Amino acid sequence: MVDLTLDRLLDLERQGWDALCRSTGGAHYGDLMTRVALMVLVDGSVLDRDAVVASLDGAPPWDSYELHDVRRVGLGEGAAALVYRARAVRGDEAPFVALMASTYVVVDGEPRLALYQQTTATHGS
Repeated sequence: MVDLTLDRLLDLERQGWDALCRSTGGAHYGDLMTRVALMVLVDGSVLDRDAVVASLDGAPPWDSYELHDVRRVGLGEGAAALVYRARAVRGDEAPFVALMASTYVVVDGEPRLALYQQTTATHGS
């Protein structure tokens, strides 16, 4: 049985954010995402795995991030979602605050990101 517990999913999310802080997000998400995975971003764009990798290669790193109100949603055998509020800071930019939902599925015995969605948080920044 593949571990899709709250702790495991939170660890996967933190690995992703840590990669974004190191500007290695393209490689990280290229490995983590399923072949047909999508990311739906706050700006309304929908990116497939190749577009995610291309957009993150060389992207400016985040300085720090915080994850709050983390919840796991079971989706049946071999699938679960992690829902949380994130706050990230980069340089002199205003903090990025959004609600996140990352859906993981088991592929070849490993958890893989199948769908990620950001929703702008209008309060609680």
